[in-house]
Amino acid sequence: MSIVIINNFGQYNHRISRTLTYLDIENKLMPNTTSLEEIENLNPDGVILGGGPSIDNIGNCKEFIRNLDVPILGICLGHQIIAETFGGETKSAEVESYAQIELNILKEDGLFKGIGDTLKVWASHKDEVVKLPEEFEILANSEECDVESMKHNEKPIYGIQFHPEVQHTPRGGEIFENFNAICESWK
Repeated sequence: MSIVIINNFGQYNHRISRTLTYLDIENKLMPNTTSLEEIENLNPDGVILGGGPSIDNIGNCKEFIRNLDVPILGICLGHQIIAETFGGETKSAEVESYAQIELNILKEDGLFKGIGDTLKVWASHKDEVVKLPEEFEILANSEECDVESMKHNEKPIYGIQFHPEVQHTPRGGEIFENFNAICESWK
């Protein structure tokens, strides 16, 4: 069982790998310039698209989303890339979020299994998804952002705007464990 983390050069990408390692989830951190063929040769059970500073520096992420047949979790910029790949829209938020916020969980749907109705999370972003792709549904929102989490209706493709890999998201490990369980059941 292994998860490939795509490094989009965000400040927390290495923390994603470290958190998965603490949870005994095998993982490998790869730059977003890695070829699709190299990722396929790793035979991952799942892919996490990490955060980053710019939608203009996403390497091969859209190619990974379109061509890999494994569960995908996009975090922050990764979430926004998924939305744009499927016809959604992102733009600068009216209010940039750099704080702990409270999510309203609308649907547990695997990723939020066992979490409950609300969750404290760390938001660190200036852009957000403002138009949900047609094939997606919203799993969570907040007062700050309408699309805090989304899921493809038919494929195991998830996006979250917040950062589960930092201590300011106290139950973030559970989200990674739930994603790992999604990957295990997909095999």
